[in-house]
Amino acid sequence: MKGLYDNEMKLEFACKSNNEAFARISVAAFASQLDPTIEELADIKTAVSEAVTNCIIHAYDGLEEGTVKVEAKLKDNTIYIEIADTGKGIENIEIAKKPLYTSKPNLERSGMGFTIMESFMDEVIVESIVHLGTKVTMKKSIKKEQTIQKKQEEIVEQNSEKEGEFYDI
Repeated sequence: MKGLYDNEMKLEFACKSNNEAFARISVAAFASQLDPTIEELADIKTAVSEAVTNCIIHAYDGLEEGTVKVEAKLKDNTIYIEIADTGKGIENIEIAKKPLYTSKPNLERSGMGFTIMESFMDEVIVESIVHLGTKVTMKKSIKKEQTIQKKQEEIVEQNSEKEGEFYDI
């Protein structure tokens, strides 16, 4: 029996800053099955990097004691990514999502993490419960324009073949 998704992967790692690159590269390698453009792949890597960094910096207050979970799923030409922690949670998600807001100004954070995620992905959903953790779910469709262009080329090709049938002598 076929599952809901075409393919899935899960990662779980210690909340250490050097694991951010591991998560970014792992999700990018998994997403490569969709044959994304370099720009699409860079978008995914950047969004994953921001989400994992938020877990490391904010969820566990940089203590390297927690765990970060990453799940990625593929369906058709879309990748779904979940990044979750069991840290302190976010008290007010709407405030946290505002550009330039940071709860760690002493660490010289830019406060642009959620804004960056939202600009590079098609959809970003943030769920959080104080003292239980946060989950960021992101979605990105790959090759939208290429798929449309390919379908248009197929239609033109089919029509030109039909035209040739009428003029064949």
